[in-house]
Amino acid sequence: MPRKTEISRALQKRAEKLIPGGVNSPVRAFRAVGGDAPFMLRGEGSRLFDADGNEYIDYVGSWGPLILGHSAPDVLEAVIAAARNGTSFGTSIPSEADLAEAVISAFPHIQKIRFVNSGTEATMSAIRLARAYTKRKYVIKFEGCYHGHADALLVKAGSGVATLGIPGSAGVPEEFAQFTLALPFGDLHPMEQAFKKFKHQIACVIVEPVVGNMGCVPASGEYLAALRLMTRQEKTVLIFDEVMTGFRVAFGGAQELYGIQSDLTTLGKIIGGGMPVGAYGGASEIMDLVAPLGPMYQAGTLSGNPVTMAAGLATLRHLYEHKQNIYPRLEKLSGELVAGVADVAKSAGVPLCHNRVGSMFTWFFQPGPVTNWTEAAKSDTEAFARFFRSMLDDGVYLPPSQFEAAFLSTAHTEEDIRKTVAAAKQAFTRANARKTGK
Repeated sequence: MPRKTEISRALQKRAEKLIPGGVNSPVRAFRAVGGDAPFMLRGEGSRLFDADGNEYIDYVGSWGPLILGHSAPDVLEAVIAAARNGTSFGTSIPSEADLAEAVISAFPHIQKIRFVNSGTEATMSAIRLARAYTKRKYVIKFEGCYHGHADALLVKAGSGVATLGIPGSAGVPEEFAQFTLALPFGDLHPMEQAFKKFKHQIACVIVEPVVGNMGCVPASGEYLAALRLMTRQEKTVLIFDEVMTGFRVAFGGAQELYGIQSDLTTLGKIIGGGMPVGAYGGASEIMDLVAPLGPMYQAGTLSGNPVTMAAGLATLRHLYEHKQNIYPRLEKLSGELVAGVADVAKSAGVPLCHNRVGSMFTWFFQPGPVTNWTEAAKSDTEAFARFFRSMLDDGVYLPPSQFEAAFLSTAHTEEDIRKTVAAAKQAFTRANARKTGK
């Protein structure tokens, strides 16, 4: 049954008069999937509730941060307690070091960390730091990997750029991007060629070890090990962008999963417990170049915000205390969900493949496999859009883009999985009926 949309539609029209596209982040506009975007009012556990009274099983989780689900009691209590003491001071606070200790305990290569307010700030700052440390200019990134909207990184990026079909971004002069080399993800030969052509000129290589911004596309362990070896030989800084994967695919992120350590790591999402956050960290030798100790300047009015620090610390403490149960359960439920939808697609004769790492996953509307951006881009985005709208009508909220990863939380249940698979079966039945005209 079609969901109610009248109130959300009115709210969207009002917002469009005041905000570009009526949204503060492009994918929320539903341009890639069509239909009316719901305006959410409340979240609880695995569920979202919109202004029209519709209820959804949520697999977006605020794009990854809410690994404990919406309104997790530990996190809410910490946020309320912190806010009662004041929302911002513009000074140092004890909980900054508390959260720093919690993060560092999970990522052995990080000796010092700096908190910022977003993943974009984290990656932008990490690259500036790598350039300061190496005194080199060139940066290598990979096609389909999104590292935020800093000018030099909007080169063959995934995420909303891919969703909207934008090759880069207007307003970014070619000169800003001339030192960014965008190479095919997963292919070592172009890397080798780049290091030969720009020998001793490459400051850093930045990579999502599990890409989440062309859909979920994991790197192989062999590929990451080769990147580690090449960058070490060239004295190039290796940056793992773990904004999505940190504390998501394992407590220690992709670095724990693959057993490979980077020189710098960027983090976000989960470490803020649903509040705005980012961070970058690494060895003291590199981090001590950051002001006030060194010449690499970076600052932020709200960095280390007390409410964010409290939410992040509550989340990480809960994950640490229960990690022996949480991560195996997330693995089990995510596996059941992804395989269940794939099975009903196969039964319906719908071409579908899937990638999953822990509780991070994507169904691609194509036979597959998908191991890089070129393959991801072959997906049938119109089929995905129809699937998305059908699932939404049946109370399942998925990322409104073929090229964004979905996420499971500890709040999801076996019943949520059963309902989602049943909704997918219904979506594929509807799609087949549409094809046959029945």
